[in-house]
Amino acid sequence: MWTREIPFIDPVAAAARLRALPGLAFLDSAMRHDPLGRHSIVAADPFARFRFRDGRATLDGRPVPGGPFAALRACLAPYRIAPGPDEPFPGGAIGYLAYDLGAQLERVTVPARRAGLTDDIAFNLYDTSLVIDHATGTARLVATGFPEREPAARQNRAEAQLARFADLLGAAAAPTPPPSSPAEKLTWRSNFDRQSYEDAVEKVRAYIRAGDIYQANIAQRFSADLPAGFDPFALYRRLRETNPATFGAYLELEGLTVASSSPERFIRLDGRHVETRPIKGTARRLDDPAADRAAAEALLASVKERAENVMIVDLLRNDLSRVCAPGSVAVPTLCGLETYAGVHHLVSVVTGDLRDGLDALDLLEGTFPGGSITGAPKIRAMDIITEIEGDARELYCGAIGRIGFDGALDTSIAIRTVFMDDRQAVLQAGGGVTLLSEPGPEYDETLAKAERVFEAFA
Repeated sequence: MWTREIPFIDPVAAAARLRALPGLAFLDSAMRHDPLGRHSIVAADPFARFRFRDGRATLDGRPVPGGPFAALRACLAPYRIAPGPDEPFPGGAIGYLAYDLGAQLERVTVPARRAGLTDDIAFNLYDTSLVIDHATGTARLVATGFPEREPAARQNRAEAQLARFADLLGAAAAPTPPPSSPAEKLTWRSNFDRQSYEDAVEKVRAYIRAGDIYQANIAQRFSADLPAGFDPFALYRRLRETNPATFGAYLELEGLTVASSSPERFIRLDGRHVETRPIKGTARRLDDPAADRAAAEALLASVKERAENVMIVDLLRNDLSRVCAPGSVAVPTLCGLETYAGVHHLVSVVTGDLRDGLDALDLLEGTFPGGSITGAPKIRAMDIITEIEGDARELYCGAIGRIGFDGALDTSIAIRTVFMDDRQAVLQAGGGVTLLSEPGPEYDETLAKAERVFEAFA
């Protein structure tokens, strides 16, 4: 691995300059939070592209045998490097896992309708990236020299890539104008109206009374037609202003762009240490400071919201126990309060130590999709979600993030996330339904979660 320190650069400016290269990936800590929001990572010009769709894995369009995670492991294996100190991303794979990948991992019902905008897995492999440390105010280019394998060839490629990226990032650029809004106002369509969503909440409560589940997450799917010439990067810049988040992401893939302002970590692996941070419990922010504090205190005291969070913590403790060392799973934080631009959330932290002999992909396979956006028990909740929502979720409630060549992993839950092609944008928003849920407030909660993303389009 080779590195080069460069003058500190704003991460948005860095991403804008590296858009000159194909396959931009921007993992953006738009909301500063140490350690959650300490680093931003910008990568571009991947040397390989892994895709999994319709039960078939490919690398640069060539078939790769095996299931989704076995195939991805085989594609990453030639590039494994030893972990380095204080290196959050020494090159690796950046991309997403769609929620519908869950149908490849568990025996669950397949949705009747799927728009087909996303793959089940899409990861690009990057040999060169920019790591921005917001705590120290430093920026560092990192290059591995892959896909070259011979030492001299690797070094030559790495040094050439460092020089190339440094030139792009250091090039004189005109001041970046404020992100413009679309010339046309978008019209958002949902697969639910208020009445049908409230009916869906009652249906989930009926399943709970029948003993099928304890809770399930039900979401609306909003879609809108995009005007010609729509700039998705300008949208993302507005999104990080209206709804800054610790796990922001902007990905440019062939035929698909992803803009995410997720506040929720799905799963992280650092060495052998595993962490997940489920969010359950939401209250809308208020303009009046005293009323806003009262809303946060009411959320902390809510029997319904805390019960919902605790149920998911129990589910995730069970998920981690499948892949972590016996006795290592713990809950250092239960129902802690975190505040974002538009909402307050209850967030818990569940940790463990990955069992010997397992790796980041075993961890993903054993825990995906996240329990906070399915329900409990997970498998039955997933079937009920499919029955009620009707449409495949695609990327929504999947995961976005990175798998390092050093074996580290960090992913977010794909919520507050828009995915779009050149014709349409899709945004989903949902909430956990328990026996204590009231249909009207549950519907309003979905709108509160979507509101800041809508503002970025308006």
